[in-house]
Amino acid sequence: MALWKDSNTGTVPAPTSPGIAPAPLHTREPEKTNVAPLSPDASRRPAPRAEMKESHISADLTIEGKIVGTGHVRIAGRFKGDVAVEGNVSLDAGARLEGQVKASVVSVGGELIGNIENAKRVELLETGVINGDVKAGSLTVAAGSRMRGQVEFGYEGETRAKSETKGFGNA
Repeated sequence: MALWKDSNTGTVPAPTSPGIAPAPLHTREPEKTNVAPLSPDASRRPAPRAEMKESHISADLTIEGKIVGTGHVRIAGRFKGDVAVEGNVSLDAGARLEGQVKASVVSVGGELIGNIENAKRVELLETGVINGDVKAGSLTVAAGSRMRGQVEFGYEGETRAKSETKGFGNA
């Protein structure tokens, strides 16, 4: 058994019949691909979205910095810094996050010291603690959880709030 790639593979001429010329040894057809040539503005187009991946900060890690991007983030350790993702953020029981959070769905099972901004949904689990303000479309609070801060939920953003108050006052 060889541990290297044999470079002579496919170069032995096939047996020929009398009167038929043998094929050249090293002729190969170019490989065909399904890739279209790049147009000048192809680099400006966003790549098609695939399934979002999840990044994980394990329980034995302590990280300081900033998380920005797409995909889901699961924190089981300690993170100090802001998190802004186009996905979900999960804070496991025993985890600690000090910073601002911007995400679609935020699930808090550990301790969050900071604000949650413009989330579609926030879930404060039984072991969860939030010390900060929450602005979300919906909020679920489990028995046994704790929170200190202001909460706004049920609003889809500033445009809805302005349109509802527009009808009051001057008629």
